[in-house]
Amino acid sequence: MDIIRELTNQFKLQTWQVENTVKLLDEGNTVPFIARYRKEAHGTLDDQIIRELSERLEYLRNLDKRREEVRALITAQEKMTEEISAALDNAATVTEIDDIYRPFRPKRKTRASVAKEKGLEPLADSIFSQEADSASPIELANAYINEEKGVSTAEEALQGALDIIAENISDNADIRRRLRNLFTVIGIVTVTATDKNAESVYTNYYEYSEPVNKIAGHRVLAIDRGEREKFLKIDVSIDAVKANSIIATATLKPEGSPCTEAVREAGIDAYNRLIAPSIEREIRNMMTDNAAASAIKVFALNTKELLLQPPVKGKIVIGLDPGYRTGCKVAVVDQTGKVLDTGVIYVTHSDAQRNQAKELIKRLISKHNANCISIGNGTASKETEMFAAEVLHEISADVSYMVVSEAGASVYSASKLAAAEFPQYDVSLRSAVSIARRLQDPLAELVKIDPKAIGVGQYQHDMPPKELDAALDAVVEDAVNSVGVDLNTASVPLLSRVSGINSTVAKNIVDFRDENGEFSSRSQLKKVPKLGAKAFEQCAGFLRIPESKNVFDNTGVHPESYDAAKALLNLFSYTASDIGTEKIASIGANVELLGEEKVAEKLGIGVPTLKDIIKELIRPARDPRDELPPPMLRTDVMDMNDLKPGMELKGTVRNVTDFGAFIDIGVHQDGLVHISQITNKFIKHPSEVLKVGNVVTVWVIGVDVAKKRISLTMKQPVSK
Repeated sequence: MDIIRELTNQFKLQTWQVENTVKLLDEGNTVPFIARYRKEAHGTLDDQIIRELSERLEYLRNLDKRREEVRALITAQEKMTEEISAALDNAATVTEIDDIYRPFRPKRKTRASVAKEKGLEPLADSIFSQEADSASPIELANAYINEEKGVSTAEEALQGALDIIAENISDNADIRRRLRNLFTVIGIVTVTATDKNAESVYTNYYEYSEPVNKIAGHRVLAIDRGEREKFLKIDVSIDAVKANSIIATATLKPEGSPCTEAVREAGIDAYNRLIAPSIEREIRNMMTDNAAASAIKVFALNTKELLLQPPVKGKIVIGLDPGYRTGCKVAVVDQTGKVLDTGVIYVTHSDAQRNQAKELIKRLISKHNANCISIGNGTASKETEMFAAEVLHEISADVSYMVVSEAGASVYSASKLAAAEFPQYDVSLRSAVSIARRLQDPLAELVKIDPKAIGVGQYQHDMPPKELDAALDAVVEDAVNSVGVDLNTASVPLLSRVSGINSTVAKNIVDFRDENGEFSSRSQLKKVPKLGAKAFEQCAGFLRIPESKNVFDNTGVHPESYDAAKALLNLFSYTASDIGTEKIASIGANVELLGEEKVAEKLGIGVPTLKDIIKELIRPARDPRDELPPPMLRTDVMDMNDLKPGMELKGTVRNVTDFGAFIDIGVHQDGLVHISQITNKFIKHPSEVLKVGNVVTVWVIGVDVAKKRISLTMKQPVSK
C-alpha cells in the first residue's frame, strides 16, 4: 500500500504536506510542536488534522504489517497464488485481510474437519462441482461408505460432505463481504426484555427495533449496557431469503445438476449455522466500536472545552466543599492559589450552627477581601448554594458565587500529589482548595486529575480504556500547549503535559527550581537533568518566564526564532521595550506595506512563522482563554418550583451529548435542551452549536419536579 497516497486522498491534502508531516512525526516531534512551530513544512495544518493523520498513519502501518503476516503464513503453507496475493494487496481493512486468511487459518475441531478426517473431501468437491451429467449426491456418497473411517451409511457420507461444503462457503471472502455489506445496509437491530416485568432504566428498549444504519451511538451503548446487566436481549438480522440468494448466486451453477439442490442446502446451512452468527458478532462489534469512537470524540471535545474555560483572574476565592454530616469544608486562596485560611461550617444542621457558619464566611470575606465563592456541585450543593446566596444578601461587599463541577476533586484530594502539595491539611480540606482553584484557573487545577474522572461525556465507563486514555491525553496536551505554561509557578502535573516533557523531566524541572531559585531564562532549561536538546526544542516555545530579562522568553516565539524576531524589530526601528505596547500595534501593517514574503525572506523564515512572531510582539503571553466569554457568576439562587413554562433564563452549558446539552440555570438541577430544541436549522450533533462553558439564553418548556427533569429550548418562543 502507498500510505502517503492513501493519506493524501483521505485528508484531501497535497503530497508534500503529508510527506513532511509523516517525516516530522517519525522524527519524534510532538503534535503541538509540529502544529505551532513547523507550519512551513506542512502548510499550516491545525493540531486536530495532524493528530488524525498521525492516528490514521499508525492504522495503515499496522494494516500493512498484518497484510505481510498473512502473506507469510499462507506462503508457508505453500498455498499462495497470484489471485490471493492480489486480493491481499487490495484489502483496505483488517477484516478483509482476515477474510482472505480464513480458509488457511488453523481450525479447532469442527463438523467439517471431522468429515475431512473421514476422507469425505473428494465427495464434497464432486458435489460442489455440480456437473450436469453427475450422479445424484446419495449415489456419489455410496462410494465413500467406510466402516474403518466411521462412515456407516451413504447418508452419513453425504452429511459429512455437505458440512465440508458449508464451511467452504462460510470461508469464502467474497460471500462474507457481500453479506456483511447487506447486514450494514438492511440489517435490523431487535431488542427485547429478558423479563418484561422487571423494573429498570431500560424499559424504553423492552420492545424496540431500528435499522443498523440508523441507530444512534448513544442508543447502541445503552442497549449494550442493558445486555451486560441482563435486562435486554439483542439480535441483529437481515432477510434470510436475500442472504441465501447471495449465497446461491455465488455457488450454484445456472445450467443445473443433480447436485445443485444439495449445494443449495449446504449454503442455507452455512448461512444459518456459520455465517449469520459470525457476521452478527462482527456487526455488533462494529456498532459498538463506532458508538464508542463517537462517544470518545464527544468526551474529548467536552473535556477540552472544560479545560479551556476562562479563568477568573485576580480574585481571592473562598472554596466550599459541601457536605451534610461532616459539614461544609472551607478554604480561602489568594490570587495565585496560595491557601490563606481553612475551616469547617455546618449549614444543614441547627439554626445556631447555620448562623455561626454565616458569621465565619462574613469574617473570611472581610479579613481576606474575598471576591468570589466557589461551590462544589456534589452532595448538599443546593443547600450550600442557598446558604451562600443568603450571606451575600446580608453584606454590602461586591461578592458573587459560582457552582463548579467537583468531579474528580475527591480523587485528587486523596492522591499522593495532593498529600505532597498540602501535607498539613486533611483530605476534605484539600478538596475545598481544589474547588476554589478550579474557578481561578480550571486548566492548572484539572490537569492534576485523571481526565476520565472529570465526567463530561456519556457512557465513559463503557469505553475501551486504551482509546479513551489516548484521546483524553491528547486533548489535555493540546489544551496546555495552546495556553502556555509559566515555568516558575507550574506544578509537576502541568509541566508533564507540555510538549516534549514527561513526568520524570517535569519533576526534575521543579526540583531544579526549588534548589536554584526561579528560572531567569529559557536557556537555563538545558541544565535540567534529562532535558536534552530534543526535549528543549519541543518544549521551550510553550514555556513562559515573566521574570526573564529577555522579553522573548515570555512569548510564544521559539528560541530558534529569536534572531528573526530581533531583526524584525530592528527592520522597523522598534526596541524590545516596545513589545506589547500600543506603539508596536502597527508592525503588521508595516510588514504588509513592505510585503510579507519579502520580509520573511529577509529574516530567513517562512511567512507563517513571521505572522506568528508579529502576533506575539503585539500581544506577548496571549492567553486564548481571555477571548472567551467570562464564566457566569451569580448572587441569587432559584428553586425548581419557581420555574414556569415560557420563563427566559441565562445558563451555562455543563455537558454536551449526542442527544442534546445539559444547562446549569441556577436551580441545582441541570435542564436538558434536546438536539431538536437547539436551533431552527438541521444539525447532526449538538457540538456544532454548543460547547461546554457557553453562556446561553434558554426558555423553559416543562418541569417535572418529581422526576427532577427540566426541559428547555433555545428557540425563542413566538409571543402571542
